Amino acid sequence: MLRLKATARQLRRSFGAVAAVATIASAALLSASPALAQRGASCHGGQSFDQFLAGLKQQAVAAGVSQRALSAAGPYLVYDQGIVNRDRGQRVFGQIFTVFAGRMASEGRRVKGQQMIRQHAQAFARAEKDYGVPPAVIAAFWALESDFGAVQGNLSTLRSLVSLAYDCRRSEMFQQETIAALKIVDRGDLAPAEMIGSWAGELGQTQFLPRHYYDYAVDYDGDGHRDMLRSPADVIGSTAHYIATGLKWRRGEPWLQEVAVPANLPWDQADLLVKHPRSQWAQWGVTSADGRPLQSDALPASLLLPMGRSGPAFLAYANFAAYTEWNNSLIYSTTAAYLATRIAGAAPMRKPNAQVAQLQFNEMKQLQQLLVRAGFDVGKIDGVLGQQTRTGVKAMQIKYGLPADSWPTAELLTRMGGMATPAPSASAEPPFRPAQRPGIAPAERRRNPPAQPSQ
Repeated sequence: MLRLKATARQLRRSFGAVAAVATIASAALLSASPALAQRGASCHGGQSFDQFLAGLKQQAVAAGVSQRALSAAGPYLVYDQGIVNRDRGQRVFGQIFTVFAGRMASEGRRVKGQQMIRQHAQAFARAEKDYGVPPAVIAAFWALESDFGAVQGNLSTLRSLVSLAYDCRRSEMFQQETIAALKIVDRGDLAPAEMIGSWAGELGQTQFLPRHYYDYAVDYDGDGHRDMLRSPADVIGSTAHYIATGLKWRRGEPWLQEVAVPANLPWDQADLLVKHPRSQWAQWGVTSADGRPLQSDALPASLLLPMGRSGPAFLAYANFAAYTEWNNSLIYSTTAAYLATRIAGAAPMRKPNAQVAQLQFNEMKQLQQLLVRAGFDVGKIDGVLGQQTRTGVKAMQIKYGLPADSWPTAELLTRMGGMATPAPSASAEPPFRPAQRPGIAPAERRRNPPAQPSQ
């Protein structure tokens, strides 16, 4: 059986090498223009791409990469200005939570997640035994990252990585990712022609950056390779390994629970940075979503209100930190955690009693400018509700005697001297396109993200 699997892999590699010819030729055309390639030279002492690449190869050798792996990868280590343009032109995701979760944590994905858990029961059971990560948690990430392997990207990983390494925006990060990808080749897990993924260099059905692929991928199907592109067993085991070891998952503990909150809650306590025992939330009148009492114990939890006091409410437990570290967009991480609860058997999220008004893009930018004038550091004024903006909103809500739920409103904007206009309905949101990663760019994720989630 192992010999047959190895033969199949060799055939796939042969076909992959043929298919890669067009990819390499396209990249060569882009790299042939010195004017385009020189855009990255300013942070490399004026080096051309070829000079930079020679130095990067020396770093790879010093890190233990063999000449054999470098030779095999050589045709793919070419500069592609189109990749850099994608990185510079990415847009920060800003859909309202109920719209995003309604599309991404769909009933179809819940059903497919449960089907996949049954279909690969042995691998899921092994992963839970080895790493303590529940099957639903793995399945939810698998669904959101690639629709269970259906959408993994179609670009040469090495070409993407080395192009972003030469660009100045995150050069050091992508130099290390390029070296990690070469180590994956050297280890024999994937051939360069097989390394096909997103424009930001992520690989596999749960979209690992190469450093995490190299560190956490495991061979769960026993064929001698860590193949997160094609082997469901390897995807399941590797994802569990990363969540447990890299993201510090706490075995046997919950991650997210939808709750109902009373109108007189001390709203300033609703913050991921504020934790109370579950018994304290129960004393304040927080109940399960269906009205049943919470367990009155000492388990710490934060109250998460992704759309303020009028929207959905969740208790976020210690394991929720794994989600915000996987992707520090609050909307994405909450959606991933919610989808996991649904796959595990939780009821659908309750709909708000009334539509929750959302500031328009220009109004958010105006509010951020006013917060800066008031002395708050909101980071980039980009019209996106990140954690720093939420912190400033909360402080100003307290100042003006408004419920301090960190959700920006037209009333707050007006109180601060801004001008609000009627917000569009949620149905007016632009359609979500799965090819555009939610939250921050793919390559921004899972790389020592800030402690406070964005958006």
